[in-house]
Amino acid sequence: MKGMILKRFVQLVLLLLGVSFIVFMSMHLAPGDAASMVAGPTATYSDIARIRESLGLDRPVLIQYLDYLRGIATGYFGTSFQYNRPVADLLREAFPVTLQLAISAIIVAIVLGVGTGILSAVKHNTWLDRLSSIVSLIGISLPNFWLGAVLILVFAVNLGWFPVGGFNQPIWTAAGIRQITLPAVTLGAASAAMISRMSRASMLEVIRADYIRTARAKGLKEKTVIMVHSLRNAMIPVITVIGVNFGLLLGGSIITENVFAIRGLGSVIVTAISRRDFPVVQGAVLVVATVFVVINLLIDILYTFVDPRISYE
Repeated sequence: MKGMILKRFVQLVLLLLGVSFIVFMSMHLAPGDAASMVAGPTATYSDIARIRESLGLDRPVLIQYLDYLRGIATGYFGTSFQYNRPVADLLREAFPVTLQLAISAIIVAIVLGVGTGILSAVKHNTWLDRLSSIVSLIGISLPNFWLGAVLILVFAVNLGWFPVGGFNQPIWTAAGIRQITLPAVTLGAASAAMISRMSRASMLEVIRADYIRTARAKGLKEKTVIMVHSLRNAMIPVITVIGVNFGLLLGGSIITENVFAIRGLGSVIVTAISRRDFPVVQGAVLVVATVFVVINLLIDILYTFVDPRISYE
């Protein structure tokens, strides 16, 4: 186990180096000038040149990248061009919001996905199985911006059950739950559909195994056979899908955050890209990439608890 964790840590460092290089170069090669955006439309050429020098944008790109890496090594992500604030402070404010949204969305996805997947497998080739398949297909196909708009129109505007947008209350309070419900359902719908399909396929494979027939022959209750003997052995591929989707939810919440006017990491990235705020984009992408790799490491560790036959030694 220790060897696997050390190997993954080395992979994490190499991955983040690659991500940082790609994002850094992409932002500098993209059309537009950050100094011009900071200076404003009325700035003169000399003003822009002075700002470019103060931001360090007049130096060779590789030198800027090496300076950026030195800053990262000491925990300094740079200073935002637009807000003139440390990037770490902006991420510290925005990331918890996106994290809470992603956690809420993955909970919705797990509850709906695993539940409908088990039901479809147990009721294989019945109308419940067909209905679940149709709903899953719809969930994967619907774009977030359309689903979010429909949920707002029905449950916020017409019924008044939830607020139209915003998220500024603690998630453990009643107000916070009301604010996060619609965004979580919007963001988690596609993940729920994918988890449902994987749960169904995995459960169908397991419940046809010989040891499941033996368990039924011993007279065990069907609930025990499904929830104890079948589900645990079917969870390995499902856990993988859940982990991958959680990482995708962290990085893919941009549309949902904009639809519901939530000031999270996604909206910060969109604003930073439009304003050529390089340090904010680079810092945000590094945070998402780090969390994604750590989640996958935790999933690998979780495998050993779900299935003791798995060993990394």
